[in-house]
Amino acid sequence: MGAAVGASFVFPRWTHAQAASGKPAAPPSTITQPPRDFGPGGAPTTYFTDPDVLTVDPAFDGLRQPNAPIQRLWTGALWSEGPAWNSVGRFLVWSDIPNNRQLRWSEDDGHVSVFRAPSNNSNGNTFDYQGRQLSCEHLTRRVVRYELDGSVTVLASSFNGKRLNSPNDIVPHPDGSYWFTDPPYGAQLYEGAVDAPGGPANKAGRLNPRLGQPPEIGSYKRELPTAVYRLDKSGTLTQVAGEDLVPDPNGLCFSPDFKKLYIVSTGQGPGDTIPGGKGDMYVFDVGSDNKLSNGKLFSNFMVDGVKCAPDGVRADVDGNLWCSSNAGRNVGYSGVTVWTPQGRLIGRIRLPEVCGNVCFGGPKLNRLFMAASQSLYAVYTATQGAAPG
Repeated sequence: MGAAVGASFVFPRWTHAQAASGKPAAPPSTITQPPRDFGPGGAPTTYFTDPDVLTVDPAFDGLRQPNAPIQRLWTGALWSEGPAWNSVGRFLVWSDIPNNRQLRWSEDDGHVSVFRAPSNNSNGNTFDYQGRQLSCEHLTRRVVRYELDGSVTVLASSFNGKRLNSPNDIVPHPDGSYWFTDPPYGAQLYEGAVDAPGGPANKAGRLNPRLGQPPEIGSYKRELPTAVYRLDKSGTLTQVAGEDLVPDPNGLCFSPDFKKLYIVSTGQGPGDTIPGGKGDMYVFDVGSDNKLSNGKLFSNFMVDGVKCAPDGVRADVDGNLWCSSNAGRNVGYSGVTVWTPQGRLIGRIRLPEVCGNVCFGGPKLNRLFMAASQSLYAVYTATQGAAPG
């Protein structure tokens, strides 16, 4: 990292990148001046390993793929989230929440098209073990499944007779159940619809939740605390973790053996009556009865004194956790952090944008896709994702 920081002689084009000593300059990075150009006309960055894929611990050397550059596949969203890989179609779906659409990147020619619009301000997406797409919708405050025949099933919209807040991220279990988080982030104008007048996210009633929305939108008020839920095959919805355990739960994933569940806790959301999370992640044991126990802090995500707050998370086949990183204005720390199951930081991927969520994809599930602010990035790894989608 120190060599890249000091590479003030790096120029925007590779043909001019030559040090006074006659030796090649360090390849451009997010932290060089001028910074790396991620566009198709940017200079090559890779001698052997990408300068923005960093080994923090030697254990990461076996997970990073030599000679594989980080690629910006597309840009043009307002806030990218929820990447999910379709193995049969060999395409990636992700959400552009404020633009109320889902996008699709096709592997065959790199073409990006609008996959679904409107998407009800969908956030997290995934595919279950039968290849059906699951989506968490902010606007309608529900979880839906897109069936193989093209119909749509509403999986969950309420708990104990009260409407959900705004489901955020979802993961399938081999037993046919779905586990999802329900923070309140959809109750804002940018990513969904605020509460009806008098609700926690619109107490003064000055905001009109009906503007620009379908006629059925605008009557919802927040009724539930934040929580994590399990939906079994019969349709029974059970709360598995309340906000006393994980305030404002966001991303989540299972360990490869499904004996542990990792849950990201993010900052305070609209309408919260208690302090939100602190940008960290918790881990729980999953019992045979599907109850969580032995919860503990996995990491506070402080790296070099910088808060690399997580949002989305995925596990590889060895149980390492690949977590999106939001480091705000701390250039060089947004992107992805990689941790062992024991909570040791072993690697980082630097992106020029805040990263919202990640997933493994590609035919071999060895490519990490990163939905980051306005763009979609990808980099090949030397491991595979542990779950579908």
